[in-house]
Amino acid sequence: MAATTHHKRDVLLVGSVPLADAHAVFTTASHILGDRLSRIPDGETGVRTNWIGWQVGVFMQNPQLEPVTQEKRYDGLPQFQLKPGIAPEELTFANLGYADAAIASYTVFRQLQEAGEIGAATKFQVSLPTPLAPLNRCITVASQAAVEPAYEARMLEELAMICAHIPHNHLAIQWDIAIEMAIIEGVWPTFFEDVFEGCISRIAHLSAQVPDGVELGYHLCYGDAMHQHFVQPADTTNLVRVANAISERVTRQIAWIHMPVPRERSDDAYFAPLAGLHLHPETTLFLGVVHLTDGIAGTEARIAAAARAVPDFGIATECGFGRRPPETVVALLDIHNAV
Repeated sequence: MAATTHHKRDVLLVGSVPLADAHAVFTTASHILGDRLSRIPDGETGVRTNWIGWQVGVFMQNPQLEPVTQEKRYDGLPQFQLKPGIAPEELTFANLGYADAAIASYTVFRQLQEAGEIGAATKFQVSLPTPLAPLNRCITVASQAAVEPAYEARMLEELAMICAHIPHNHLAIQWDIAIEMAIIEGVWPTFFEDVFEGCISRIAHLSAQVPDGVELGYHLCYGDAMHQHFVQPADTTNLVRVANAISERVTRQIAWIHMPVPRERSDDAYFAPLAGLHLHPETTLFLGVVHLTDGIAGTEARIAAAARAVPDFGIATECGFGRRPPETVVALLDIHNAV
């Protein structure tokens, strides 16, 4: 009797991978995971490793803003507000750095792909924070409504630059939905009253700016600062609620939606709400079941529990790798490859 082949699920790399540079991320991930990766990010290496932390420099260098030193939020960074006498419609932002980084990394990606180091069908993934994320972490609540239009406009200009420089059939855009989950969970304040509608309407608007032909996905997140969530999700109820709302509002194709799975949650209760998930037929669900600390056994236990609620899904970590030691990256990728 022939041996059965263990089913290997698709893999998503959420975003940051703390290797030396984009070249190291592309080659390491491709060599270990091969065609199980439909798309590869550049790892958000260097200054971008700590997700949106590097955007504090953008706000600090804007002469129309001023720091509020008594308020500190993300990793101890100061918050900012609109300077007195500056009207919101006067505010502008220059280079945020996202387009520059993506375009430079794509050059490396294509060189490796043409050399056969990356599969011909693999897409280049660009993970972007929603504008609400840097605003929430770096701008005082009192100034967020005034600053949002200008910052969002510049983020969308950079998205357009990325889509203009990278062929659409080579590109995948991921919106990182972390701050929105914190706002919906009531952890962090915001300036709009209808919290859920305010978050979803903004996500839908951003999604509509991604051109047809470019893959679109979402990373729903509960944070990873100091390897801790901003709140532990009781179960997947709010994740399902957000994913269903996105799927309802976004009429274009959605390639994937990713949800986190805390390390200790291999119980049926955590995954049970996934039975009510209503995604587009073309959308792949990815679950963050892979954890380094309990390795293959823990990952397989979480996969088994998830499969009792929803059989078809790919695997990932809960969040990007950026806050872990670089020497652990290969071992973490090896766990993906083993299950």
